[in-house]
This record gives sequence, C-alpha cells and structure tokens, in this order.
Amino acid sequence: MRAQFLIPVGVIALAVGLSSVYTVDEREKALVLQFGEVKQVRTEPGLGFKIPLIQQVVKYDDRILSLMTQPLEVTPLDDRRLVVDAFARWRITSPVKFREAVSTGGETFAKSRLDGILNNAIREVMGSVPSTAVLSDDRTPLMNQIRDIARREAAALGVDVIDVRLTRTDLPDQNLAATYARMRAEREREAADERARGGEAAQRVRAAADRTVIELTSEARKQSEIIRGEADAERNAIYAEAYGKDPSFFAFTRSLQFYAESLKPGSSSLVTEPSSLYFDYDRFVKSLGPVEAVPTGETPAPATGQ
Repeated sequence: MRAQFLIPVGVIALAVGLSSVYTVDEREKALVLQFGEVKQVRTEPGLGFKIPLIQQVVKYDDRILSLMTQPLEVTPLDDRRLVVDAFARWRITSPVKFREAVSTGGETFAKSRLDGILNNAIREVMGSVPSTAVLSDDRTPLMNQIRDIARREAAALGVDVIDVRLTRTDLPDQNLAATYARMRAEREREAADERARGGEAAQRVRAAADRTVIELTSEARKQSEIIRGEADAERNAIYAEAYGKDPSFFAFTRSLQFYAESLKPGSSSLVTEPSSLYFDYDRFVKSLGPVEAVPTGETPAPATGQ
C-alpha cells in the first residue's frame, strides 16, 4: 500500500519540479509573469526557476529581425506620385515595454505596428523632397531620416529600428508613359541645343580658318612681290653690267627685241625690200648709233625699225 502511494506522489513531485524549471537560449530574452504582471526579466542564457501554476515564462527573439513593408504610394513636393516600399531591420531592446505594447500579440502584432510607423515616416520624408531626390542614385540621407523618425516612434514599443532601406521607388504604371514621353522630349531638346551650340562653334572655327587663309595668302603675295621686285632689280643690274662690257651683245639683243616686236603671234607677215635694214644686221647695228651702257636698275627700251 505504501509503495502504491509513493509512486503517484513521486510523479506529481517530478512534474512540479520540472514545471518550475525553464531555460533561456542565447538567442532569446524571457519574462517571468505572475497573474500577468512581470516579476523577472531574463536576458542571460541559462536555467531559471518559477513557481509552478502561478508563474509563466514568455520568451522573445533577441536576434535582429526583418520587416518588408507593403508598396506605398507617396506624393513628393513636385506632385509626381511614386510607389515606394522599404525593408527594415529591428530588434527588441526592452522586453517589458514590448510586452506592454503588444500584450499577447507577440511579434506578429509588433510587425503590424512597425509597418504603420514606417509608412508614416516614409510619407513624411518623401513629402518634403522633390521626386528627383527620391529617384536619384544616392538616397542614403532620405533612408537615414526615415530610420531616425521610425526609431523615435518605435521606442515606445521597446523596439530599436536599426536600419531602413528603400527597395523600390517607381512611378505608378499609369504615369510611366507620360513620364517617358516627357523625358524623351527633354533629351531631344537638350540634343537640339547641343547641335546648335556645335554649329555655332563650327562657324566660328571656319571663320577663323578663312581669316587665317586670307592673311597667309596676302602675306605670301606680298612676299612674292618683294622677291619678284628684288629679282627684277638683280636681273637689270646683270643686264646693265653685261651691256656695258659688250656693246655688240647689246646691239644683238636690241635686234632680237625688234624682231620679237615685229613678228608677234598672229602677224607673221612682213612686207619689205630685200635691201631694208631688217635683213642687214650690220646696217641695222650701225643705224642704232653709238651704244651706251644702260644704268643699273633701268631696262633698255626696245628698238624700232626704219
């Protein structure tokens, strides 16, 4: 009889003993509640004890948790509607505040509250900047502002918002066509402006090149005239020196000039007598009279026949 009595007592004692012991994992935080009131906070891992049937243990995840918001339509300063969604990382920092805020709802209810906080922060920040700032490549300042606002609001939940990232910032589908058309028109206008500026620059370059060509050509002509004049002067000096040294050569060249003047192209016919000076070189030379040297710089005058 005694053994039969001890077995149930032992089982009951074992059950009571086991129900008074609980463990806290290193990834958890725990609250010991008594009739809904917090009696103990356990943030360190290990074994703990509670009063069976009177106290209960509630555990919360101590790791960094994530939250993806639903797509949200916002209106920036320039009234261009945008669709935005965000990704947030958060962590329970105060299990007591968290319990008071969410009660028995746990993480599910906390995510719902956080989603509303993030949406309000996104609307506030996005409504204070133009759409170009939202659509730019560097949105870090905007995300930091959203995080700071959400962090202040979430502190009442016993939660710390660690980071917020904008995962998408797009135009609504009905606005895409109009936006693309406007962007195309702006690019075409910019291209036309660039072409016009390029045309003006090309005209300036061509005008400068033409002016340079004219200046170089004029200078070249000037130099050629100077060189030609110097050459003529040198030639006359050579002729004068030659005529002074050889009067017969001078007479000979005078006769050649006379022949050249008499028999120009197109008038090769000449009517004269055989006894004329034209056919008698010696008489022609004597008819010229005394031959004098031509001064330097003067060209001898062509001879004329009789």
